[in-house]
Amino acid sequence: MIAILQFRPSGTAEEFLDSAQAALRALAVRPGFLRGSVGRATDDENAWVLLTEWESVGAYRRGLGGYDVKLIATPLMAQALDQPSAFEPLVSIDSEGAETSQGSDRAVDADWVARTDAAVRTVDG
Repeated sequence: MIAILQFRPSGTAEEFLDSAQAALRALAVRPGFLRGSVGRATDDENAWVLLTEWESVGAYRRGLGGYDVKLIATPLMAQALDQPSAFEPLVSIDSEGAETSQGSDRAVDADWVARTDAAVRTVDG
C-alpha cells in the first residue's frame, strides 16, 4: 500500500522538514512499514509530499494506531491537503525491468459505501 500525503505548510521549510522527519521516524518502527520519504517539489518550494509504503492496507491502518504515531505523526498528517492519499499498487517495475502485477483488493462496493458514508456524514454532521 502506498500513502501519499501532500502539504502546503504555513511555517518555514526547516520546521516542516523537522516535523516530517519525526513523523517518518515514528511510522518507521511500526510493523508492516516498508519505507518512507519526504520530498519537496522542484518547481514550487512550498509543495511537499510525505510518501510511505506498507505491506498492506491493514498494516497501514494498524501503523497509524501506535501511540508515538498519534502523538508525533498525526498532528502533521492532519495538515495534509484534503485529497485521496491511500493507493494500492497494481503494477510495479524495478530498475532491472522486472514487472510485477497484482489484482485489486478494493471491495466491490467500495464506491457505493464511500458515497453512502459521505451522505451520512453530510446529513448527520
